[in-house]
Amino acid sequence: MARIKSGPQGTRRHKKILKFTKGQYGTKSKTFRRANEAMLKSLWYSFRDRRNRKRDLRRLWITRINAATRVNGVAYSRFIHGMRNANITINRKMLADLAVRDPQAFAAIVNLAKEA
Repeated sequence: MARIKSGPQGTRRHKKILKFTKGQYGTKSKTFRRANEAMLKSLWYSFRDRRNRKRDLRRLWITRINAATRVNGVAYSRFIHGMRNANITINRKMLADLAVRDPQAFAAIVNLAKEA
């Protein structure tokens, strides 16, 4: 049987991969095989880290809320429990933003949670 090299299609496929890995270091941007490995790895990292970013941001919000609640004399867990009892439904992202940008409004929410 004759050997099939896939001519122009293969060249296009290789060029597409090499273009994708253009900024990589060393042979990762020069040779197809290494470039393909680097591309697959980078796509996997980006897929994984899109999920990890959500985890990291939630962690950051909780840290900020905890710091702000302790300034107001309450622990984070008691604050969240008080908010549940007071039927205050503000998510952690908004609470962290309030804690950083508007401490007086955050202190008012902490007082409502304390009373509940």
